[in-house]
Amino acid sequence: MRAFNAELSKLFSLPGIWLAFLIGAFAPAVIAALVITQQKAEIIATGLSEAGYDGLGFGVQGVIILGVLAVSSEYLTESSESGGGRQITTSLTVVSSRLHFLLAKAGAVTVISILLCIIAMMTTASATQLILGEYAPVFFEWSRLIGVVCYWTFNALLAFGMTVLMKNGIIPLAVLIINSSVVSFSVLLSKVTKLAFYLPDRAGLEMFMFFNDRSHGIFDKFYTPFTGGLVMFAWVVVLFIAAAIVFHRRDVAS
Repeated sequence: MRAFNAELSKLFSLPGIWLAFLIGAFAPAVIAALVITQQKAEIIATGLSEAGYDGLGFGVQGVIILGVLAVSSEYLTESSESGGGRQITTSLTVVSSRLHFLLAKAGAVTVISILLCIIAMMTTASATQLILGEYAPVFFEWSRLIGVVCYWTFNALLAFGMTVLMKNGIIPLAVLIINSSVVSFSVLLSKVTKLAFYLPDRAGLEMFMFFNDRSHGIFDKFYTPFTGGLVMFAWVVVLFIAAAIVFHRRDVAS
């Protein structure tokens, strides 16, 4: 518990964490507002239940930044006045078990991701209600909101695991943000192979979004929400195990 509290404290001390909070809290609402404004007449006519959820699906950049920052900050070289060392050396001196250290840090990322997701759901629901008024669909469906929370948390942990493997946040940040906001790699690959359906973002979206109608979505339905969650969770577990093995064998000083 002490290690977990220490990791929470370290995360909140990072300047970049506030950028993650700002993007995570408001980007989904902005995306949802833009989509709803563009499709308002259609949503009112059909009662499209996806209104708002697309913003939550493609507005996860905040937790991606969070997951990357949690690890990459450990490898930043301190100023010469502070001895020119790195935080990772101090962290592993205090917490001797590397697995314990990773679990505490992953736990802190998970808790903050959940809190940030709840804030994002509130701002997105408010934006949806503001634009659609009485025509706004029922947003608070608990099964779908739990799916959103899982999707955000798993994305943060994927970013976390990738950064542990690479010891650098640039590549994970670029890949995951481009994939979630510019062009989805699973969308591109789905045109070539059905293996794209097993990618984590593709599977994870099915926890709370429905793509039965191609005019409103990217994919046809492939998973149940529960199965989609299991597939994405499996990616998180495999990546975390790989990251833990590499981290355990790695010379931190290198």
